[in-house]
Amino acid sequence: MNDWPEGWSGDDRDRYGRGSASAQPESARVMRQVRRGQGAPGQGAYGQGAYGRQGPSAPPYGNGVPQQPSYVDGQGYGGDYDSGYNTGQVYGSPGGGGYDGPGDPGGGRGPRPAPNWRKRIKWTAIVVITGLIVTTVSTYFWADSKLNREVDLSKVIDRPDQGDGTNYLIVGSDSRAGLSSEQKKQLHTGSAEGKRTDSMMILHTGSNGDTLISLPRDSDVEIPSFVGSESGKTYKGTGRHVKLNAAYAEDGPELLVRTVEFNTGLRIDHYVEIGFAGFASIVDAVGGVEIDIDKGFKDKYSGADFKAGKQELNGDQALAFVRTRHAFAASDLQRTKNQQKFLAALAHQVATPGTVLNPFKLYPTLGAGLDSLIVDKDMGLYDLGSMFFAMKGVNGGDGTSLNMPISGSTGGNLVWDKTKVKQLVQELNNDEKVTVSGN
Repeated sequence: MNDWPEGWSGDDRDRYGRGSASAQPESARVMRQVRRGQGAPGQGAYGQGAYGRQGPSAPPYGNGVPQQPSYVDGQGYGGDYDSGYNTGQVYGSPGGGGYDGPGDPGGGRGPRPAPNWRKRIKWTAIVVITGLIVTTVSTYFWADSKLNREVDLSKVIDRPDQGDGTNYLIVGSDSRAGLSSEQKKQLHTGSAEGKRTDSMMILHTGSNGDTLISLPRDSDVEIPSFVGSESGKTYKGTGRHVKLNAAYAEDGPELLVRTVEFNTGLRIDHYVEIGFAGFASIVDAVGGVEIDIDKGFKDKYSGADFKAGKQELNGDQALAFVRTRHAFAASDLQRTKNQQKFLAALAHQVATPGTVLNPFKLYPTLGAGLDSLIVDKDMGLYDLGSMFFAMKGVNGGDGTSLNMPISGSTGGNLVWDKTKVKQLVQELNNDEKVTVSGN
């Protein structure tokens, strides 16, 4: 009796049992015998091991049925046939980069190389520095675009010779532009039309120390010949004497600069002006300013109501503090001292790391300050920064601050001490250390 399944011949046996090149399918009964080896590197369950090692023979499938090939490592196909799967390679990875079994936890890729920290630090530094440069340049152009360059000093005639160092004329005006009726009431500004100067200072910066000189608004000065800022007409001087703040009220910043230069002999290089609303906005943007008040005072005109001691002032309170004069016997002279004192505290607060390094404080402060400043056409951010840090240094004890020397008064106007003023201007023009004292 034939032990082979019906329809099978010896030729069929040779063809499927000895690696015939024909890829003919086997019957279901035969295919059940065809299995790859199991486990690595152990023996397979039925005959040939998973990796080509010889294991025990598979039990016979049926009476007279010979052991079937396992088709592992090319066995069962003839000795010359190589299936290409006997080394555990993954298709497309000639180097054997595939998974080699449980003994290969790295997935055949080998150990991960150690991180190159020097390279990482280098690229991190490059990214950070690039970001800082981009931010700085962007901030510069943003800030520069916000400067209101409205004052044309080229209209000022008969100017003094240029001395050593740089002179800034810093003006605080009582402009109410942009204030609502409620804000005017809150800030005690009144509703006067136009604008006048509540405070005026000359800041000199140089190599022998910086000097800040307050010019009382009631200073007696002569209005010289000048060219009208709007009309372009020349107005001849008549020897007319007025209070210094009247020069500003008459024809604006250009006439004020012309009057200061004529009465002092000191050339003004840059002009900076700030109004009520801008001043209060800067103080609020920086989060308030701490100041030590020597003696408490009240003033119904400015709305001031302060006790002695250290306290933090918001924008409204700060404006009241620097405007008050009726509460003092020295009137405008005491007010100029308070203005210098507060500007010192404000400059210190703005320059703290808590403001400079905090973009949520820095940008609102810059925005509030730059929006409210009026400067001359030649003023740049570098000049503005130099002015700011010079004021900070002066009021921090690194320079000299004083009122313009006064010798007396006439008709309610404060008369300057001509001898001291001449010496003061000479020292400033020569960029020498100031030895003159003021009131």
